[in-house]
Amino acid sequence: MTQTKKPSATDPRVPLPSAHADARGAIQPIVEGGIHSIQVITSKKDTVRANHYHKEDSHFMYVVSGAFQYYWRPAGDKAPPQSLRVPAGQMVHTPPLVEHAVHFLEDTVFLNITSEARDQSTYEADIVRVKLFALEDKADGDHAGR
Repeated sequence: MTQTKKPSATDPRVPLPSAHADARGAIQPIVEGGIHSIQVITSKKDTVRANHYHKEDSHFMYVVSGAFQYYWRPAGDKAPPQSLRVPAGQMVHTPPLVEHAVHFLEDTVFLNITSEARDQSTYEADIVRVKLFALEDKADGDHAGR
């Protein structure tokens, strides 16, 4: 998967190129090349997904509607995770070996664009589950506002 500018370990946001717009509307490029699977994922407000890392897969998450708080850190690191808010129209990238979790701040629809197959057996063989973020962390103030 190629992008014009790569996200960094300290900022996983993916800068999107300018959309092509004319009288008919607009075309927004998101990801070029290296795509194996694309899923449309819907998530309810105040739910959490992920809490894992991938051994080989990488993926982009493009928010169609809603917003989420994205948490990440290198696999095996015990430091508190970094986090940022990702609203509609923005995208983050998760490379392999990066623990990540997503807390949905409102009902959200996003595209998950992956470099590897996402059938259940391939997916399960590639992930390692961790506890990076839980809603009780938010209630306790841990990770809040990062």
